[in-house]
Amino acid sequence: MSTMANDARTAGGRSGLVFAIGAALSFGMSGAWARGLMDAGWSPGAAVTARMWVAALVLLVPTLLALRGRWGAVRRNAGMILGYGLLAVTAAQLCFFQAVAVLDVGIALLIEYTAPIAVVLWLWLRRGERPGARGIVGAVIAFVGLVLMLEIFTGSRVDPIGILWALGAMVGAATYFLLSGRGDTGLPPIALAGLGLLIGATGLSIAGAIGVLPMAWNTHDVAYRFGTLPWFVPVLAVGVIATALAYVLGIVSTRLLGSRVASFVALSEVIAALLFGWLFLGQLPDLLQAFGGALVLVGVVLVKLGEPVVDEVDPDAVPEPAEALR
Repeated sequence: MSTMANDARTAGGRSGLVFAIGAALSFGMSGAWARGLMDAGWSPGAAVTARMWVAALVLLVPTLLALRGRWGAVRRNAGMILGYGLLAVTAAQLCFFQAVAVLDVGIALLIEYTAPIAVVLWLWLRRGERPGARGIVGAVIAFVGLVLMLEIFTGSRVDPIGILWALGAMVGAATYFLLSGRGDTGLPPIALAGLGLLIGATGLSIAGAIGVLPMAWNTHDVAYRFGTLPWFVPVLAVGVIATALAYVLGIVSTRLLGSRVASFVALSEVIAALLFGWLFLGQLPDLLQAFGGALVLVGVVLVKLGEPVVDEVDPDAVPEPAEALR
């Protein structure tokens, strides 16, 4: 029995790592695909609305299957689901797309990835959960890295409006971490993601219809560094690969690895975003920005290391990848 349990842990860990890296690669390409659409004349609002509708429709059937017999949990958590859809999904994605319209993809994502520090500060102020010394040091290092990355003291070339949008994406991402970490809802993770995307897509469509959110789109070909594509290719890619598939892979990896380990692996999304920003758009940070970005990652890692271990995977109950979706 001991040998079988060890084999299950090893297999589950390896599978979870593969799924986690796949999720990071999928999420990491969203900004590059979207920037191409925006350079072709799409507004950020139209790009993110298309992304969310495609992903919501792809996840609709899995969401309905996951919610069989659990509609009471949806009613009990209606407020949380609405907040998740509007803040953790809609605000995070819309602000990120607004940011990448004027910032390099990698820089926008690095700013967004200071979200774990915002979570630590929120828990400290709201619940009195004071971070340890390692977390405080990590926050300081990340802040220094952010200053260097934005070139504040060297004649910043970074659009200040883009920085504000990226910080808005950071707030949305922090909300995502806080709400996703709730284990008392009775909602399957894939159902929460699917409902959140559906709420977000509906809300953005209404905002566009009444003129609150500018919606501009066209059917022109979209140019990338490697060539030109029909408009629907990046729309489907950002919706199916960079959103629906990314959410599913992320859910499976978190179930197999535990949220703590999975969150560490998710930091590779920044590297993926830099890679796709270069491959698709020819974007590369300069040396000072690269050094600042490295400090941000180091700081976030220290903050994560300073968190208490509360939800690691049960070593004797590692699920199979198919079971991890349920």
